[in-house]
Amino acid sequence: MPRILLVAATTGYQTRSFAAAARRHGIGVVLATDRCHVLEDPWGDRAIPIRFEEPENAAEALAGVSVDGIVAVADLPTSVAARAAEKLGLPFHSPAAVAACRDKHRMRELFATAGLPVPRNFRVALDSDPADAANSARFPCVLKPLGLSASRGVIRANDSAEFIGAFERIRRILEQPEIRRFHDEINRAIQIEDYIEGREFALEGLITRGELDVLAIFDKPDPLEGPFFEETIYVTPSREPAAVQHAFVETTRQAVRALGLYHGPIHAEMRVNAAGVWMLEVAARPIGGLCARALRFEGDVTLEEVVMLHAIGEPPQSLVLAPPASGVMMIPVPAAGVFQSVSGIEEARQTPGVDDIVITAKQGQPLIPLPEGASYVGFVFAGGAKPADVEHSLRQAHARLKFEILASLNVR
Repeated sequence: MPRILLVAATTGYQTRSFAAAARRHGIGVVLATDRCHVLEDPWGDRAIPIRFEEPENAAEALAGVSVDGIVAVADLPTSVAARAAEKLGLPFHSPAAVAACRDKHRMRELFATAGLPVPRNFRVALDSDPADAANSARFPCVLKPLGLSASRGVIRANDSAEFIGAFERIRRILEQPEIRRFHDEINRAIQIEDYIEGREFALEGLITRGELDVLAIFDKPDPLEGPFFEETIYVTPSREPAAVQHAFVETTRQAVRALGLYHGPIHAEMRVNAAGVWMLEVAARPIGGLCARALRFEGDVTLEEVVMLHAIGEPPQSLVLAPPASGVMMIPVPAAGVFQSVSGIEEARQTPGVDDIVITAKQGQPLIPLPEGASYVGFVFAGGAKPADVEHSLRQAHARLKFEILASLNVR
């Protein structure tokens, strides 16, 4: 039986999906996680406890495992996986490439060196005076934490006053104990860059020893213009002309080479405008959350299966998406407060084209909207004859959901 080393975060939505994918193909899974000793064990096997904030020590703890491939889920585990792969002699992205993917400033430097279009940008230390930093900015601009994902802490500023407010807001996010515990230098600075006009897209890919195979291109039909950049709907295949999609792919290939990514899944984000394709970022991992359920390949193969089989050197014969069109809505947090319930789920499930609705928020869970928040209420999945049909189904189903959220009380 081939075995996979799966490096996954405690709260990752995808662990069960990977477990199911492994069972379908008779693949054994060794789980390495930051969970404590009291944990749920979906594989019926003892997990290896590691600390993501100590990637080198974690990799040492994994150096003796006997596995045939390695998969990382979410951004933080990729640092551990890259170091462990080196020690185990397994193909994966290098530690330097993974580090560049997690550092928005370094990524911009590498893209510029490779001749890719990049916005004017600079980095500011977290303890700087935001008023001084605002004097160096051009408006509109975007302020970003260097190492956070899912648009957390990303804020557009149109003038100096908004810049100072955004800077202070990001500083408060990065001062939270959950982030400070990593002692990561990339969380001690803020990226400032010119705002890029245009429409946003995503590309899901698989790299085999440096060569990119494109799995899907997603349209993001909602305008992402700020002040925050909450992603909601992904729909594939893209409705863009073939020439534009070709430009997406070629720009991603250049970005992959610039970063030095070598082997494994990637998730790329980009914008397009009259000046061309602007690569926003590339992550050395598959698409996050439960969004992978929006993708099915010929033979009813899931993305998790594709990633696992690729990791052990046995990728599926076909990487062609099952037609015709599909998509997902990441249900945004409607308001800050404490989640109680959601009604209208069954009515929403009856929406033509809707495949499923999964509510991941739990009763009593605090809900925090972007830019401070880092999670969604749940996911809506849909399929249809055309991408426009899928988008309509997702919006219609979401409109039928009603959320009960209690206001939080600030107790001092």
